[in-house]
Formats: sequence, structure tokens, C-alpha cells
Amino acid sequence: MMRVLGIESSCDETAAALVTDQGEVLADVVASQIATHGPYGGIVPELASRAHIRAIIPVIREALSGIPGGLAATDAIAVTRGPGLVGSLLVGVQVAKALAWSLEKPLVGVNHLDGHLFAIYLRRPEGVAERAVPKMPYVALLVSGGHTALYRVEGFSEIALLAQTRDDAAGEAFDKAAKLLGLGYPGGPIIDRLAARGQPDAVSFPLPMASRKTLDFSFSGLKTALARHVQHEGVKGRLGHGPGYRRKGRGLFYLGRGRAKKIAGTGQAKSLAAVDGVLAVSLVLIPIPADGHVADIRRLKAQLRYL
Repeated sequence: MMRVLGIESSCDETAAALVTDQGEVLADVVASQIATHGPYGGIVPELASRAHIRAIIPVIREALSGIPGGLAATDAIAVTRGPGLVGSLLVGVQVAKALAWSLEKPLVGVNHLDGHLFAIYLRRPEGVAERAVPKMPYVALLVSGGHTALYRVEGFSEIALLAQTRDDAAGEAFDKAAKLLGLGYPGGPIIDRLAARGQPDAVSFPLPMASRKTLDFSFSGLKTALARHVQHEGVKGRLGHGPGYRRKGRGLFYLGRGRAKKIAGTGQAKSLAAVDGVLAVSLVLIPIPADGHVADIRRLKAQLRYL
């Protein structure tokens, strides 16, 4: 059985995992940087790089701590080579190169978007419920903090990009919305909670690119629509003064629900069109972790569950 140590440092999380060639996850450790970037309302690349430098060795040690033989028992090193923040990627790549060289083990650079697409085949230890995995070919809707795209997956080395965002990703759209509303960072989970308590049609937002015959996404128009709404109508129940004050009340619930509804609706419509157009046998939603930047994944999952 081959064991591969995987290292990830592409953005604002430092992670290490040990995985077998059968897809079994033996260890998985993640260090988040939300507390670091929260005061700035978004990711600061230089701070992200410094945080990776501090966290990467402890994270790797923790991932290997419960594995018999530890680092010496690994057969290969895999590391995210992109896409991502250059400084953050550099930290992971340099550590991985040093480990591979010192251990005389193979080093594999991985596109982390490919990692997202095939993470559905990973198996967790006993006690964790097994997921049904799709048959190839399938269409994957990848929704991560900085990426929103549709892929057709024919095989592990046969991936075709069908469409992607022309501007903001869904996660970035939620973060910018939260900043406009003074809600904090990351915006996704906050708006998700607000949306669950709002009325879906209380505030109407446009469905992005609804009249265009394309699978591409665009969320910048939603951001502009929200900004104009807040500028002209304000938010009911708001407290305080100035552009950075926090707001609360029913208005936030309504705005959150209206915005989340349109972003989820866009994902559903584009995914359906892609499945129909490329004759895929399955549709897979690839979300980021629950504590990340994308909101209302629950709504999108619910809308896609019955396809």
C-alpha cells in the first residue's frame, strides 16, 4: 500500500494529509487563517504567506503523528503547485521539495482544482459514512472561494473546462456583499445564516446573464445591484452611523436570502444546461469546506438533489 503526503498552501489555509493509493484518508490537518484576515475583510497575500511559514511544519508533524513510521513511511510527496497566491504556494512547494529531496522520494505537483474534482473519491476511516461516487463522465460544478466553474470529467487525466466566471467567483461575491453590509469576514457563512431566516422574494435581484446563451458565470452585476439597493434604500433595522457600521434586523435577512437565492439559482441553471449539452451521466457539486467563503451551499445542494 502506497502512502502519499499531501501539502496544500494555495490561499488562506495550511493543510497536510496522508492518503493511500486506494483513496483512504489516514490523516487530515488544516490550519485556518480566518482570524488573521478577518479584520481586513478579505485575504491579505503577505499575511497569508507569513502564516503559512509559521504553520506548515507543525501541521505536517500533526498529520504524521499518529501514523506508524511517520514521515519515513511515506512513499511520495504531493503539493499544490497552483492556482493560488504566489507567495503562499511558494511556502508549500519549497517545504515539499526539501522533504522529497531529503527522503529521496518522488515529488508530484498538483493542480488543486483537479484535487477538488477528485476529492469525491476519497474514503474516510471507519465510522464516517460512505458517499455514493459518480460514474464517469460527469459534470462538476466547482464552487470554491476564488473559483466558480463547470467541468466535464471523462477520466483522471481527461478534464475539460466547460465554463467559468468572467469576474467574481461565488465566494468572492458573498464576501463583497458581506463587506457592503458590514457583516464581517468570511461573508459566506454569515449570509447563509441570514438567508435561512429571510423571505426569498422580499428583495428582487437580477439573475446573472439570464438572457445570454452561455454557460459562463458572472456575479459582478449582483454586487452592483446590492450596492445600489443599499445606497438608495438602506437596510431596515440598521444601527450606528458611517460606512463601516454593523446592521441588523429583518432587512439583512431579506437581502441575504434574495442574494443567496440568485447565486444558487445561477449554479442550478448553468449545471442543468451543461449536463444536457454534454450528455453526462452525473452532476457533482464540489463545494469548499463548511467554514469557508461560499454561502448557501445548502440551498444549492437542495436544488440539485432531485436532478
